[in-house]
Amino acid sequence: MSLKPEDIRKMSPEERRKKLMELREELLRLRLQAEIGTLENPGKIRSIKKSIARILTIENEERKHKS
Repeated sequence: MSLKPEDIRKMSPEERRKKLMELREELLRLRLQAEIGTLENPGKIRSIKKSIARILTIENEERKHKS
């Protein structure tokens, strides 16, 4: 499920923002499941966190290159 950097770079800024919101919502759901003990795949939290970090890193890189 994790996004590859080249896939993120191909997205438009709007697509990236939408995907970031989706990932953050999914992370929240998974954290709630972990809290109540119904989480089936704990590794998915790590994967989503990495994808969020990749999107933010690429956005910051592009913001720096525009300056």
